[in-house]
Amino acid sequence: MSLPELMRTSSRARAPAAAPPREMRIFTVVAGGERLGLPVECVHTIVRIARITPVPCGPREVIGLANLRGKIVTVVSLRLRLGMPDIGDIGPALAIGIEHLGESIALVVDEVGDVISVSEADRILAPPHLSGSRLGVTGAVLRFDEGILSVLELDRLFEFDGTARPKSTPRIAAAPGGRL
Repeated sequence: MSLPELMRTSSRARAPAAAPPREMRIFTVVAGGERLGLPVECVHTIVRIARITPVPCGPREVIGLANLRGKIVTVVSLRLRLGMPDIGDIGPALAIGIEHLGESIALVVDEVGDVISVSEADRILAPPHLSGSRLGVTGAVLRFDEGILSVLELDRLFEFDGTARPKSTPRIAAAPGGRL
């Protein structure tokens, strides 16, 4: 083999190896019997809130303010935000502590679940039974062992007045080509 032939065979472009599907870790919660997901990076703590002080004239979903470890936080009901029926006062509220756009928020949920790993291959089209209001706060719908999981988009979840806010949380959204 002559040198020019050797150079031609060794300089051929190789097909790039397929990148492995991107993995994401999702923190699961339950509201109204439905399992939902939050990007794990957004979850700071899990707390029980003994006392919530109501705030008049606010959005229905904002059920009040609470003092958590000396810090005043806004308390938001995930059930009410998703248009689910309120179950009333059942004692200390279970909440997920979230920092969003510089504000401390306690997101009241029915149950906390596990942290699961999902990949872009788990992403599916939103099923037709999801309401428009639910889709409005969902960043992605994923298939997982127990069914489907709506992953909530915090920018949209905490947007109560209809105005757009700057993006600050990790998004689970389609990249160019429809991938996560």
